[in-house]
Amino acid sequence: MIEFLADNNFGDTRSGGLAGPTGLVIILFLVVGTVLLIRNMNARLRRLPDRFDNQPPTQGQARDSADSAEQPSAPAETPTDRSGPDQP
Repeated sequence: MIEFLADNNFGDTRSGGLAGPTGLVIILFLVVGTVLLIRNMNARLRRLPDRFDNQPPTQGQARDSADSAEQPSAPAETPTDRSGPDQP
């Protein structure tokens, strides 16, 4: 009975199989692709502006501004000029 349970009947006794190396290559491609995607996303996020001033307020922001209108507020911030030193 013990010999029957110890037999390897899972189909991996074939010699010259390529499942291991093929799986490794696929995993390496997935890892490299993931690293490249993360680097690309980080570069795109760095290029985004700090704020998007031209967008209308969302429902949550409108509610927050209504709540802050009831309380005394600080003076409004003036927008800063984002042009570089070489631009007029």
